[in-house]
Amino acid sequence: MSQIRRALLSVSDKTGIVSFASALHQMGVQLLSTGGTARLLQEAGIPVTPVEQVTGFPEMLEGRVKTLHPAIHAGILADRRKPEHLQALQQADIEPIDLVCVNLYPFESTIARPEVTLEEAVENIDIGGPTMVRAAAKNHESVAVVVDPADYDVLLEEMRTSGGQLSLQTRRRLAAKAFAHTAFYDAQIADYLRQQFTPEDLFPQELTIALRKAQALRYGENPHQHAAFYLLPRFKEPSIATARQRHGKELSYNNLLDCDAALELVKEFAHDRPTCVIIKHTNPCGVAVADTLPDAVERARLADPVSAFGGIMALNRPVDAATAEKVTAPNTFFECLIAPAFEEDALPILTEKKKWGANLRLLEVGALTPPQEGW
Repeated sequence: MSQIRRALLSVSDKTGIVSFASALHQMGVQLLSTGGTARLLQEAGIPVTPVEQVTGFPEMLEGRVKTLHPAIHAGILADRRKPEHLQALQQADIEPIDLVCVNLYPFESTIARPEVTLEEAVENIDIGGPTMVRAAAKNHESVAVVVDPADYDVLLEEMRTSGGQLSLQTRRRLAAKAFAHTAFYDAQIADYLRQQFTPEDLFPQELTIALRKAQALRYGENPHQHAAFYLLPRFKEPSIATARQRHGKELSYNNLLDCDAALELVKEFAHDRPTCVIIKHTNPCGVAVADTLPDAVERARLADPVSAFGGIMALNRPVDAATAEKVTAPNTFFECLIAPAFEEDALPILTEKKKWGANLRLLEVGALTPPQEGW
């Protein structure tokens, strides 16, 4: 167990930080903080020591340099198991830091703004924050690091029940989460700068991809396998990941694969005449282009009616009532229907289809665009 006596709080996302800091203070933890976080805590009446009082230096370069100082990083990195580390701290008059609570500049939300400039994006690349997070995570044998406000209450509960201590198991879990957090952050920066500076380099020598879990799935390709669905945070192209589900059961792993295959194929006809694609087990079993969408649906199904049964259908036009009637014609059954939009008079026809309408997944993906090159 590791006793928490001194904590450093420096967060961009202020969610829950006042109550977290207040609880730490009530348990006798000395609080250090930076900039806006320190001001917020002081306004809330929580005693806090600004880091410049610890370092002896004010913030520099418009806030670019706050915590990059031996008085901070030696306090974080000192391995409490090594007497020589503790002696070095004592000789330098540096106190250990036992808990680091940091989250990073909002780079992701900054670059998500359509009007963002390169200068604004670069200014939101955090330097001091990741440095503290990585230092604390590296020294998890002695220090706890928290990067997610969702962990505040869990940590406080453990500290309350253990006399202000955190277990090694907890510190290890938090360290792994912290390194994942900084890796995700850096991957987004690398991807953004690659697109800004070398967009022609589709296949760089080293490639990092940041993914966020969208949902846990009931099982994988087979019932004995586990699966989850992840998405690229900045991906805006019409996709299954960004689709709005208008109706039906939760999508399974196999549904996601088939829906993705169907959508990617119909996007090849994004600006063509009305088009219908039917997919079964990721293989096309019917593709048709016609003058009207109902005709395209009928022709695609007739290409292989046996395989089409229980398949996935994707359309390149909004679904109206006439198209819905074709989709739900006798002797048909579809797991999912994907379209740019669904007109209101089409929804009852689709969702009230006897036997399978109640479970039909309707995915609205918005106006289609041809697939992008690259990845």
